[in-house]
Amino acid sequence: MIKGILIHVFYFVRKCCFIPFSNNKNIKGVFKSNQPVVLRGEGQINFGKNINFGVVNSPLSCNTYTYIEARAINSCIVLGDNIHVNNAFSIVSEKKVIIKNNVLIGYNCSISDSNFHDLDINKRGQTDPIPKEVIIENNVFIGNNVTILKGVVIGENSVVATGAVVTKSFPENVVIGGCPAKIISKLDS
Repeated sequence: MIKGILIHVFYFVRKCCFIPFSNNKNIKGVFKSNQPVVLRGEGQINFGKNINFGVVNSPLSCNTYTYIEARAINSCIVLGDNIHVNNAFSIVSEKKVIIKNNVLIGYNCSISDSNFHDLDINKRGQTDPIPKEVIIENNVFIGNNVTILKGVVIGENSVVATGAVVTKSFPENVVIGGCPAKIISKLDS
């Protein structure tokens, strides 16, 4: 019993220590968290119902946090309903990232809608001039250690295998994996 109380206090104190790192004032909705969540940027962050960040009995629960940044004033991050995210998750948006309903996300995953720097050699110090929105459709399951890059749409019911680097869009009802990700199989609908 004492051990359980100490664990609860540990996680509570960790979450409190990260509160000063958040600076985003444009937040709608609420979420539950089992690890610290940092909300940054000047854009809008919208949370639907039943969103949970962090898993206590899972890797990276004691030494990581969730990082969500709607970087620019016109940036928007939208998380739908019933989204469950494991530890060490990050989203950084310069345009728009939408995660729809009933999505599961493994640990150490990142989503971004920008390269964050211009790829032109002479303009490398400038921001990406063409960020492209990312959309994760309903009922998608994203495994551990996944990176999803700008312009990607992942179709409804699809599964993203552990370790995938997703650089292009995929249809519904498929399993994708690899670096870069490709279709591994189709799911019965």
